[in-house]
Amino acid sequence: MARSALLNVMVQAAFKAGKSLSRDFGEVQNLQVSMKGPGDYVSQADRKAEKIVREELMKARPTYGYLGEDGDEVEGTDGAHRWIVDTLDGAANFLHGIPHFSITIALERQGEIVTAVILNPATDELYTAERGGGAFLNDRRLRVAARRSLADAVISTGTPFLGRGHHGNYLIELRHVMGEVAGVRSLGAPSLALAYVAAGRFDGYWERGLMPWDTAAGMLMVREAGGWIADIDGGNKPMEDGSIVAGNEYIRKALHEVLHRPMPGK
Repeated sequence: MARSALLNVMVQAAFKAGKSLSRDFGEVQNLQVSMKGPGDYVSQADRKAEKIVREELMKARPTYGYLGEDGDEVEGTDGAHRWIVDTLDGAANFLHGIPHFSITIALERQGEIVTAVILNPATDELYTAERGGGAFLNDRRLRVAARRSLADAVISTGTPFLGRGHHGNYLIELRHVMGEVAGVRSLGAPSLALAYVAAGRFDGYWERGLMPWDTAAGMLMVREAGGWIADIDGGNKPMEDGSIVAGNEYIRKALHEVLHRPMPGK
């Protein structure tokens, strides 16, 4: 697989930060026994990785803008490009010693995501995509799953937690989906859920309450693997809407219809 110069920059930044996260991840379980807990340690690990990625990207393209997971945004002088980065998607998994987290880097050009990298340092799985060039897992070309029936599909979602999301509405959506599919999975890292859709591991995915860095890279992965992306209201701007439905053409449409069943009493 031939990579562009920009994609090489992104991959190198992800691997460099991944080494830092891997070292810190190896220490997390040792911290679980402390009364204070490892929360501060994980925040430090995230900040170290973010510093590495930002320095690598801005060194390569100093005129590009930058949007990080902490909401820190730098306006680029070229006015056309922006990096969108989350250096620890799945922080709760990292905190608990669960090896399902990622570094995710996307490049936006004039409002469109054109290049993407998602790396899980714990498994050495590297997902890459460039607009018009396909999506890959460790240089293996990806295609979304071909299943057309929800009854055969395993669907991923994100679960609201303390202080986040409308729990009541989510439980209604979940009830509707559960009754139609072969299984529902919530693994706690939106970027990897989308990467898994691109790889055909999940047939579809939906979630609300997302931020641009949660979905930017994964959206391109799914599209370049032949999949379809929309927001839950049926529009074509998931990053702006903060919600997403993904899958192949048939599963995405069927999942969208299930999610739009009337709520009880409406």
